[in-house]
Amino acid sequence: MADLLNSLSLSASGMEAQARRLRHSTENIANADTPGYRRKITDFRTAADGTVVPGAVRLDPSDLERIHEPGHPLADAAGYHDGSNVDMVVEIADAREAQRSYEANLRMFDQARQMTQGLIDLLRR
Repeated sequence: MADLLNSLSLSASGMEAQARRLRHSTENIANADTPGYRRKITDFRTAADGTVVPGAVRLDPSDLERIHEPGHPLADAAGYHDGSNVDMVVEIADAREAQRSYEANLRMFDQARQMTQGLIDLLRR
């Protein structure tokens, strides 16, 4: 029974981590055209009990795209302004991977919940 409850905890932590990852990907996609926007990155680690622990949100330090648009209000004297460092292909791939990982954790959570309920029903007889 303890293993099933541990499975619920592990799956729940995985769902929470992937939900956070998906939220950051969608924020990055939404701000891809925002001048000066740096994409958000979150690292994850495994705790001693096996659960997934999200790290702090960091901003991607890679260079911002330089856009030549002389009429833009943020353009410098040469007509350039900073774009974002969001790569739409990477963000869409990350979002899909996070969604699929979330769904896999959800299936594991549901199976462990059903087995736990089955054991409880069996013990009540």
